[in-house]
Amino acid sequence: MSTTFDQAFVKQFEREVHEAYQRVGSKLRGTVRNINNVNGSSAVFQKVGKGTASTKSTHGMVPVMNLSHSSIEVALQDYYAGDWVDRLEELKANIDERQVIANAGAYALGRKSDELIINALATANTLTVAEGNTGLTLEKILQAFEKLGAADVPDDGERYCIVGYKQWSQLLQIDEFSNAEFVGTEDLPFSGIQAKRWLGSLFMPHSGLPIDGSDIRSCFWYHKTALGHASGSDVQTDVTWHGDRASHFVNNMMSQGAGLIDGNGVVVIGCDETPD
Repeated sequence: MSTTFDQAFVKQFEREVHEAYQRVGSKLRGTVRNINNVNGSSAVFQKVGKGTASTKSTHGMVPVMNLSHSSIEVALQDYYAGDWVDRLEELKANIDERQVIANAGAYALGRKSDELIINALATANTLTVAEGNTGLTLEKILQAFEKLGAADVPDDGERYCIVGYKQWSQLLQIDEFSNAEFVGTEDLPFSGIQAKRWLGSLFMPHSGLPIDGSDIRSCFWYHKTALGHASGSDVQTDVTWHGDRASHFVNNMMSQGAGLIDGNGVVVIGCDETPD
């Protein structure tokens, strides 16, 4: 075996894991505030209150808004996803075992990134739409839309709504969501991916949303600034050769955390998912 084979194997594996994480990893990381390359065990997100504009007299002092300032601390936690790649088994396999392991690690870390964000969303309880023994209906969507507006949540294209796949199927049965006569062809669900822009927000399904013992699924409609995600170490891969096993051990790891910054920027929509 060439003396440079191990180096090439490691570099290729690291590149494949990183690319796979960017391609098929987290669905939600781009929908929240992000701080990267954090030094330390936690990150701090700033929260600023609403300002009020006032008049002033001629030559008078400009009024001060007296904005309230607070901070949210997000703790970072370390996560690992590793597996063995047998040297000779890889040569015999009719699939690219290295790429399979790389994708599996990237998927695992991506799901963990989303889990952190969803857990932060689940702590919001200020704005809610009750499940009412029904699934996701147009009435619930409009109720949530009204709550976002009443809370002065910016309608600036940075709102996101994540729902379960059951609720996504129910949305597709709503003409105002899926019928071109209502929304136009340019706003139909995006081709090739399950996502759609509607009511100024990006709607998308997600398999990791919480469901309680009564089969009530929590869906979330939120603004990007309401959640924070911090990364002390983005996805890294360590590949080591173990001669006693004639295998490489591939360890994928990251250090991340997420937290709720402003509960007034999140509407929790309860949906009954009782099996038919």
